[in-house]
Amino acid sequence: MITAIVLIDCATDSIPEVAEALAALPGVSEVYSVAGHVDLIAMIRVREFDQIAEVIAGRISKVPGVLNTESHIAFRAYSQHDLEEAFAIGLANAD
Repeated sequence: MITAIVLIDCATDSIPEVAEALAALPGVSEVYSVAGHVDLIAMIRVREFDQIAEVIAGRISKVPGVLNTESHIAFRAYSQHDLEEAFAIGLANAD
């Protein structure tokens, strides 16, 4: 599983609507409304690197109200939780 973290600036008057639209996109696992220099943070989880461009440039950037994105690709996860197992629910060896 490949994870990308996308920081999103959006039109201030449409943050909830943008967040809901983003959360409904394939490849987007979570969207957080946050305090700080960005409005939203989206977690992207895909199987192949090519899919990252599809999700970010092809879907997220085209949602009305999204003004700017900054993407970060995760190299390694450090967690006390088994993230791979948590996100593989219902996927019996899709390879």
